[in-house]
Amino acid sequence: MKKKFLCTMISVAMTAVMLAGCGGGGTTATTETSTADTAATTETTAPAATTETAQDDAAAGGENIVVGFSQVGAESDWRTANTASMKATFTEENGYTLLFDDAQQKQENQIKAVRNFIQQDVDYIVIAPVTETGWDTVLKEAQDAGIPVIIVDRMVDVSDDSLYEAWVGSNFLQEGYDAADWLAEYLDKQGRSSEEINIVTLQGTIGASAQIGRTNGIEEKMAEHSNWKMLERQTGEFTQAKGQEVMESFLKSYDDIDVVIAENDNMAFGAIDAIKAAGKTCGPDGDIIIVSFDAVSAAFDSMIAGDMNVSVECNPLHGPRVAELIQKLQNGETVEKIAYVEEGVYPAETAEAKKPTREY
Repeated sequence: MKKKFLCTMISVAMTAVMLAGCGGGGTTATTETSTADTAATTETTAPAATTETAQDDAAAGGENIVVGFSQVGAESDWRTANTASMKATFTEENGYTLLFDDAQQKQENQIKAVRNFIQQDVDYIVIAPVTETGWDTVLKEAQDAGIPVIIVDRMVDVSDDSLYEAWVGSNFLQEGYDAADWLAEYLDKQGRSSEEINIVTLQGTIGASAQIGRTNGIEEKMAEHSNWKMLERQTGEFTQAKGQEVMESFLKSYDDIDVVIAENDNMAFGAIDAIKAAGKTCGPDGDIIIVSFDAVSAAFDSMIAGDMNVSVECNPLHGPRVAELIQKLQNGETVEKIAYVEEGVYPAETAEAKKPTREY
């Protein structure tokens, strides 16, 4: 921990102890400081494994590694799991102090948070960016301050990739390919490979890496299927409420929708609600095929219930991978610029057997 930050944290910790006395008892807690609110908050986190180096340093009385993390928000079940993974990894017990900031879906909030992290002289900055562009200036400020930056989930589009140390996340383009390949195989098994297939897409936040990759992957694969027709694409902003609203509009505009591609599970849930409200059915035995992304626990419930056909995994458990990179940087090692996480494809027929093995 930087020395000037240590004094601040001692003061914050004393405040947290006094506040905890008013709040009642609880389990072992981790102190988390938000840049949006300088008051300390205390919350319970699950224990998580990280590298032995950080734990050994903490046990020896060494100073914690201070990590500032700017999260997009809490727009989906996936995002909640992603945040939980980071909080469970970067704990005091594991040799870290985490400063967490929720950007509430606004890039300007993230840029402000990063500048606050720089001002507080943290050791590392981790960003899950709202959109890919608009990062050059603030990342240059972090670089000038000597603070390494790690990007997670969504990528950044910058003029100089030395402005960040590494990116951890999913191969979104491959996810798009996987979804389209699954759909082609599914239609073939149904004897519909030559039938005209009408598709609508609920896109994620426009400009986000997941939206770009999934949209492009599916579009590229559609070129292999001249009988597939994309009726319309529209953003559902990765939220269930917006997904439902957009799906309602699609159903009013098009009488014969064969497939809904939702670029995350929460939008798929909203689409399913809209389809049912319109008196139609969906899922393996329904009128409309539902193809989704993320493969969160609720998606498995939806598949088991017969409402969703498939969910392509987007692994949110980034915390341990980021910690691994930080430890390598601490040791002066070179890290991979791109670090993909492992992912799979989960059709409805596998959901009941696979759900008990899932971590999120």
